[in-house]
Amino acid sequence: MKRLRGITARGLGVAGAAVLLLGLGFRFGYPDLALLGAAAAVAVLTGVIFAVWRPRLDVDRSAEPDRVARGEPARMMLTVRNTSKLRAANLIATDRVGSTAVPVPLLRLRPGSDTTVDYAVPTSRRGVVPVGPLRVTRNDPLGLLSLTRTCGDTATVWVHPRIHLLRAVPAGMARSLDGHVDKVPHGSITFDSLREYVVGDELRRVHWRSSAKVGELMVREQLDTSEPTIVVLLDDRVSAHPGRDPESFEVACEAAASIIAAAVREDLPVVLQLVSGPAQGPYLDVLTEATLAQADLTTTVRSLRQNRLGDTLVYLTGPGGRADLGSVGALRGPYPVVITGLLGDREPGSRAGAGMILIEAESGEQFADAWDGVRGW
Repeated sequence: MKRLRGITARGLGVAGAAVLLLGLGFRFGYPDLALLGAAAAVAVLTGVIFAVWRPRLDVDRSAEPDRVARGEPARMMLTVRNTSKLRAANLIATDRVGSTAVPVPLLRLRPGSDTTVDYAVPTSRRGVVPVGPLRVTRNDPLGLLSLTRTCGDTATVWVHPRIHLLRAVPAGMARSLDGHVDKVPHGSITFDSLREYVVGDELRRVHWRSSAKVGELMVREQLDTSEPTIVVLLDDRVSAHPGRDPESFEVACEAAASIIAAAVREDLPVVLQLVSGPAQGPYLDVLTEATLAQADLTTTVRSLRQNRLGDTLVYLTGPGGRADLGSVGALRGPYPVVITGLLGDREPGSRAGAGMILIEAESGEQFADAWDGVRGW
């Protein structure tokens, strides 16, 4: 436990009066003043003894569930047990949920007994919601001291962006060894090299013409050169989402989460990249923690050009990113398909731009509808 505060303003006044009255009574020989001072000192001492005693509490908490989408219900189960052997607990307790205090009744909690509190965790905003620790306050009867201590551990509830169902997923772009480029939905297998036959190889992979020339069985080695990979570039620059607490960034996070979920559902590789840097950790958790930052889009575009991460690039930005569409569209070379989501604007819909597909939407629902309305990735 950690003590947070102690003597109250009333307690300071009584303690000061005790010192003053005792000093005057003994200095000038006034027994009545000395008696009043002694009574005040006894009151302060009694308050200290009463408030300092603290019951031993065991705090157990669990979130059900600890990861939810924005707007979905989440609850916190808090159990407090009085592990003291002699006295019952009669305390004032509150649990901290983000910036909100939730009262926890601990009245007449007998030794060995426990109480359970079940309350909702706010999920109206995307982000990480810290819960706890429990704050226990014990006051003396005269209100001279108020000692607040923290008990137990903390918990975390992750409020992920909403995920909207996307029925369409971009097809991959096959790049065979001869340089030919084709659209394929699930990758392709391409001839790579020949090697000697070993026990266990399938006979249908034997290259008979080469085997006849060499005099030994030769087997074709095949390589998957075109497994479709979607690269989601989330623009988390302050300049791309103007305004205070911009909703366009929330929509961008929802769009990114929806694309990632659709790719996972179709068993397609997907990469999440923020303009401020690569995503570290589970992608939905990264989107939950994402905040606006000062970042350089030019550096990120240069890195994406030099290090090709996939074949389909999805760039999600806000109203302030409209001026940068040209630089992102220039990635049409290393990325055969470039899709841009311009979120937070007032012209919802999708259309083909210069070397890219442009989707404009004000909300996650509009983005999902426009995404499914795209024809010919």
